[in-house]
Amino acid sequence: MEFNLKAAKRDVTGTGASRRLRHAGTTPGIIYGGDAPVVQISLDHNDLFHALRKEAFHSSMLTIEVDGVAQTAVLRDVQWHPFRQIVLHVDFQRVDATHATHIKVPVHFLNHDACPGVKLNGGVFSHVINELDLKGLPGKLPAFLEIDMKSMNVGDVIHLSDIKLPEGVELAHATEGSKVIASIAAPRGGAAEPEADEGEAKA
Repeated sequence: MEFNLKAAKRDVTGTGASRRLRHAGTTPGIIYGGDAPVVQISLDHNDLFHALRKEAFHSSMLTIEVDGVAQTAVLRDVQWHPFRQIVLHVDFQRVDATHATHIKVPVHFLNHDACPGVKLNGGVFSHVINELDLKGLPGKLPAFLEIDMKSMNVGDVIHLSDIKLPEGVELAHATEGSKVIASIAAPRGGAAEPEADEGEAKA
């Protein structure tokens, strides 16, 4: 999915200036990284708010047009109002198509409720991550990862090293490959006892 944002440079900074921007329906932010200097920007709040509600926006390469000049960047930080649905500030980092970067991508566990371990044997699915930090060229990095658990049974586990990554993409922290990220545990209270046949003699 492609995301395109329009932004304007802002020359005035500080708490008061940021407050005035928000009152005018815009959100202050910055773009940093690469060989270019840091640029203070402002973006339409509603456009940014609706983009932030989309999962892929947080893990995609973004095109930000600043006063007519397009820049490629990734979202690095979002500051929200403590209790109102207002974006206070955003940080973007420039990326270069020829240099590897890292980004956190969401992980989707598929068919965990229909796998034999859960559906047939009453096992309990659990996972310890919702996203992975991946490293690679911007054009290679996926917006999300899917892990199909359709063949999992009770006692089966998935390690980080079991995840099939796109060519040219690797874990940002390769030493964590042995970490268990998902499993199908035995039913709570242990395996159910088989029922006795009606014709079975009582002791």
